[in-house]
This record gives sequence, structure tokens and C-alpha cells, in this order.
Amino acid sequence: MKDNYLIEKVERDCPLCDKVHFVEKRKRIGEMLIKNEITSYEEVYFFCPESVDYEEDEFVSADLMDQNLQSARNAYRKNHGLLTSYEIAEIRGLYGMSQADLAILLGWGEVTITRYETKSIQDETYDQLIRMVKDDPYYALERLKKQREKFSNEKYETLRRAIQHRIETIGIEQLNRKTIENRYAEYDEPCEFNGYQVLDLNKLGATMAFFAQYCENLYKVKLMKMLWYADALAYKQRGRAITGLVYQHQKYGALPIANSEIIYLPQLTVEEIEREEGVSFHIQAKAGVALDALTPEEIDIIYKVANKFKNSRTNDIVEYMHAEDAYQETLMQQIIPFSLCATLKEF
Repeated sequence: MKDNYLIEKVERDCPLCDKVHFVEKRKRIGEMLIKNEITSYEEVYFFCPESVDYEEDEFVSADLMDQNLQSARNAYRKNHGLLTSYEIAEIRGLYGMSQADLAILLGWGEVTITRYETKSIQDETYDQLIRMVKDDPYYALERLKKQREKFSNEKYETLRRAIQHRIETIGIEQLNRKTIENRYAEYDEPCEFNGYQVLDLNKLGATMAFFAQYCENLYKVKLMKMLWYADALAYKQRGRAITGLVYQHQKYGALPIANSEIIYLPQLTVEEIEREEGVSFHIQAKAGVALDALTPEEIDIIYKVANKFKNSRTNDIVEYMHAEDAYQETLMQQIIPFSLCATLKEF
């Protein structure tokens, strides 16, 4: 990621100028002492372009201060292999649980999860128990039954149905994941066809969710092209793709192997729309999807691609991709080697 970059310009009260005007909301890599350890994290701040005092030309609001503290804590968690606050919230979302619901289910104090999602960092033992609720819904069901008397009958039945649905869903997700992995069995080592990045379904799911959150009315064909551009740009900039997808030359541009399966990864919801010309797949991100599988550098690359194509129609991005050397120099059905991304158009 760059030292700092512009997120957006917002009109607000500027405490440096003591007036309302447009200031720049920017992001950079900052450092904070967390548990006696210097931790690097993504810091967001406001920059005042009208300030005459070069030693005081930036500020943070109370909301940004809280956001930065949370970002630093989550960076620490990630460094130590702990669930981030967003991942804990995502686990609750799988079952429709409140913070108190999850704490009670695990036999903890009602505010324990609230603390972990706001200001405290869980230890490894508590972290493992929260992970088990996600990874093993049978364990979640067992805990629910054990704590039954602490829930109303209505709440108990609601949570029981949600957990049972998760048990059924996780079986389908595992089957879909296995299908994708089988399709990529011959690309299980870094090579020029996967951009020297072995398939990483966590990075792939997070990348697609980012695009789905950023782009309104995102459909499958456009999403596939944006994935290729994200991987191609990453390869051009650092010699390694992001997702590990392998792309083929197809009629509408680069299309990843197992494209019909990857849109059903758990980070997304897919609406199948019947049209005269066939079925269209409307892609949306599920609420609360964490992007922690991605590095700041990768997020920066994905953001560039999303920002470039967010307002493009599907046909526009298809035509744009058709003009790339990577498409021009390959034939129908041929795997597109990432070595052809050297001449990728500028972003």
C-alpha cells in the first residue's frame, strides 16, 4: 500500500480552520502500542488542504479515533492468529445471534462478546471456543441445549433452527469447496497460469465480497473480468496474483476455471434472474464479511480495480478486456498465462 492515499473528499466542520469546507479523508499505515507490542495498522485521518500551519494540517474525529483503535487491535489479533472483531460478528451473523446470545451460549458473562467486539482482545482459549461455534455447528447445538434454560422458548427455537440450517448449509459449502479444489488439482504449485499464487479461497471470497460491496448491480460476467484485472494488476506490480485463479480465453473475455462454483462461496449471495437471453447471476456480498484474508497491499490493488470499473456496464468491461494483449495473444479455451500481463493497461 502507498504511504497514504485519498479515500474521499467530505464537507464537514474543520477544527483547524474553524469553518465548514471540504477536507480529505485519507488512509496510511500507522503504528500503535498494543499489549507492549508495536503494531502496524491502517490508520484513517482527515487532512485539511487549507491549513496554513504545516505542523498541524490533519485531525481525527471521535468516530475515526474509535475506528483506528479497532483497526490496531484487529491487526494485533491477526498477527497472533486470533479472530478479529469483524470475524466474531460474522460468526454471530451465521446464526442470527446477538452479542449476549453468543456469550450465554458459551456460558460466559453477557457482555463478554460485546467487549471482544469493541475494546478487549480475547485470549487463545476463548478464541478457540468462539471458532468452534463457527466450524462445528454440532458443538453450537450442544452448547445451546446445555444453556436452554437461559433462553426463552421462542429464542431457543429460533437459534436451534438457525444452527440446524448451518449444519445443512456447511455440508453444501464443503461439497462446493471440494469441487473447486478438484478443478484446481493440477495447479497446486505456483506457476505462470495461476500467477505464482496457489488458489486461496479465503482471499477469493474476500475479493469478490469487496467488489460486490463496492459496485451496485454487480453481475457474474462483470465480476469475472474484475477478478482477472485484480489478479493481473497484482501480478504486474509484485509478480504474484491475489486469488490463485486460473483464467481461460472465452467469448466474453477471461473466465476463471470453476467460475460457476466460486460465486457460491459463503461470502456471497446469488440471485438467479431469468431473462430471454438466459439466466443472469446477480451477485451481492453477505453482511459483515471480513476482509482480513487480504493484505493492505492487496486491498489497495482491488480498490483500484473496483474504482475503475464500478460504473462500467458489463459490455464496457468486456470490450476493454478484449483489447488487452493477454486476450489478443491467446486463443479460445486457452489458459491465459500471467506473463502476458506485462502490457496491462494503466490504472
